[in-house]
Amino acid sequence: MFEEGQLYSAVTTQDDGTVTVHLADNHPGLHDEAYLARRGEIAAAALAHEPGGPVPVVQYTDDEHGIWRTVCAELAPKHERYAHPEFLRGKEALGLPAERVPQLSEVTALLAPLTGWSYTCAPGLVPLRDFYGRLGRRVFSSTQYLRHGSQPLYTPEPDIIHEVVGHGNQLASPRFAAVTEAAGAATARLETDEAVKFVADVFWFSMEFGVMADGPDLKAYGAGILSSYGEMDEFGSMEIRPLDLVDMGTLNYDITAYQPVLFRAASVDELEDVVGSFFATVDDDLAARLRAQAPASV
Repeated sequence: MFEEGQLYSAVTTQDDGTVTVHLADNHPGLHDEAYLARRGEIAAAALAHEPGGPVPVVQYTDDEHGIWRTVCAELAPKHERYAHPEFLRGKEALGLPAERVPQLSEVTALLAPLTGWSYTCAPGLVPLRDFYGRLGRRVFSSTQYLRHGSQPLYTPEPDIIHEVVGHGNQLASPRFAAVTEAAGAATARLETDEAVKFVADVFWFSMEFGVMADGPDLKAYGAGILSSYGEMDEFGSMEIRPLDLVDMGTLNYDITAYQPVLFRAASVDELEDVVGSFFATVDDDLAARLRAQAPASV
């Protein structure tokens, strides 16, 4: 199951005010002092951000714009091939720039007229209840840094490409945006951490790594798949199961590898009926009952 803190590098503030980002051992930027300093600079700006205030502007470098440009160019044809039409409609409506990294305030300006969502900044990890609580208010907490330039098509952690290209285009669909909002609103009703994690795991296997039928074809709508160059080539060969809330909320998985098990919605209607309705009605008792139905080996 999802464990809070798995997805993001730890961020600490030293006694002298210096912000340090602690990258994982498999991170391609681990020994790049310039990259580490840049990550600390961007994280510091997010840490200093006052809630409700203007989102910090990051002056992206030519190299950072180049990473964004490269990834967008490589993802575009894969989206046309692998993305569900509902995601593609959102992408077309949003119209993100492909040649440069947008500021989060720009993403908000594009997104708000479509679905009422906005973006705020995060240095990295946002506590689970805070992250989902903001989703319930139609606010997406996004990192602002970019992946290391040595491997532009790979990142071991969510960066602004994942947060904006993956989730931003998804949130431009009113239907996907409503399911995401319902997941966030659910946490306000939940008292136990176990119930919150159950919701987060169902979210993982739907809005992050969900697949969906498109006639006879299997397409992706999850932000984790559609922001990953490699994952788009692999998802069709994974074990595909029908939507199952017990399975989705309790299945063990490794976030550092391609997801070997994915859950297929027959349509957006089914996603709304099964996952959206669950988010809209779940309470601690329901989450506990569903968890108790999981096989011991899950």
